[in-house]
Amino acid sequence: MAQLGMYTLNINSVKKEVNLEVKGTFTPEKAKGFIDDYNRRVGVIKASDFVLRLDCRDLDLVTQEMVPELESCYRLYKESGFQRVIFEIKKSPVLKMQLSRLVRNAGLTNVEVIED
Repeated sequence: MAQLGMYTLNINSVKKEVNLEVKGTFTPEKAKGFIDDYNRRVGVIKASDFVLRLDCRDLDLVTQEMVPELESCYRLYKESGFQRVIFEIKKSPVLKMQLSRLVRNAGLTNVEVIED
């Protein structure tokens, strides 16, 4: 059974990084809660001075139902204006392809994907 989606969001002002770790499978409700929390916490920093580092190694493959939610999160990252957005994922051709498509659809261009 899939683990319910959860995240941790930490802002490191010294390193100029926003560290976001996401795990499991998100529901639309959980995604909305994340977006509200993200807006409240990231809204107080100058994102253009920061790198957004997303640890997605324990994130499950995205269901069709969640694609629009995830795309809106990626658009949110774009609108925030981070210097760079780094996705850390497990080595998975399917996940990398899915991520690449979502990133492209959201218009994120300053992206780096690190596979391990």
